Amino acid sequence: MLDQSMPKTPDAVDVRVGGRIRLKRKLMGLSQTELADGIGVSFQQVQKYEQGRNRVGSSRLQRIADMLGVPVAFFFDEGQGAEADTPPPAADDHFRQFLYTAEALDLVNAFRKVEDANLRRKIVSLVKTLAREPVE
Repeated sequence: MLDQSMPKTPDAVDVRVGGRIRLKRKLMGLSQTELADGIGVSFQQVQKYEQGRNRVGSSRLQRIADMLGVPVAFFFDEGQGAEADTPPPAADDHFRQFLYTAEALDLVNAFRKVEDANLRRKIVSLVKTLAREPVE
């Protein structure tokens, strides 16, 4: 018998799906409120989905996928439906883990806003210098 007093731990799949929802939402520059309005739930419910505290039903996940412009498979498998948003399979695990951090999202979103190609090259050169890597 299940002990009702035990706090429920989020399921790993729910956490993964929620993390992918958050990743794509942030990459698109949408707030939790905007996503919530688009799928007909409260922003608090979107928070719970993104944290894996609540499981996303299949019809709601389809609405989220439609709003974010990705196939439902994007939320489950990096290899299917997520090609444009994930590194190739041969990519280093540390690189892959970094791509899913808030820091990486901030960096990518800020970099995408820099329109001047010359300035973008200088930014890459600066970051490589700060990281003590050879500049190409």
